[in-house]
Amino acid sequence: MDWRDKLNEVKSIVPQVEETPASTIIKLDKKRQVEPLRVELDKRNGKLATLVTDFKGKDDELKDLAKLLKVKCGAGGSSRDGEILVQGDFRVKIAEILLGMGFKVKKINFK
Repeated sequence: MDWRDKLNEVKSIVPQVEETPASTIIKLDKKRQVEPLRVELDKRNGKLATLVTDFKGKDDELKDLAKLLKVKCGAGGSSRDGEILVQGDFRVKIAEILLGMGFKVKKINFK
């Protein structure tokens, strides 16, 4: 029995976990969000940062959305006053995630 057979045996025993879409993980009230979210690049203290602004909703929803975006991008950041800041240039990735969740997105400073 070689390593491939052992690996296939382990795969058959271990249950497979399906990845759930982000929209089911975070419960957001998209009816409040009439205006599109603005995704833009900014410089903070000489470093690049991606901003998501014009979020209308509760602070808990904003924090949950910020956490999801930061995890998906593998970066740090913050959220307050209807604004999410993600450290680094993740404009395209964040726009795709938000569009996939059903939000309208206004892209600013995209190439």
